[in-house]
Amino acid sequence: MDRLTAFVSGAVQGVGFRWWTRSQALELGLAGSATNRADGRVEVVAEGPRPALEDLLARLGEQPSARARPGRVDAVVDLWTPARGVQGFRSR
Repeated sequence: MDRLTAFVSGAVQGVGFRWWTRSQALELGLAGSATNRADGRVEVVAEGPRPALEDLLARLGEQPSARARPGRVDAVVDLWTPARGVQGFRSR
């Protein structure tokens, strides 16, 4: 199990992006959270099998999104670390 932390920048706050991210993560069987940051980015933390995390990362950055992703993503910066054992997926 791995942990992906992705910082998503663009027009991603106030448009349903966190809700969409949660639905994608749950579809992939991942746990974690999507959180608005004060600098306008959304921080996505997800844990699970590496292939599912890589799929989520690809979905976050798709241009244009084939999955009707809300907002506009300009960049996604990812960080990989060992899983910590989080459960569920929350939007904050």
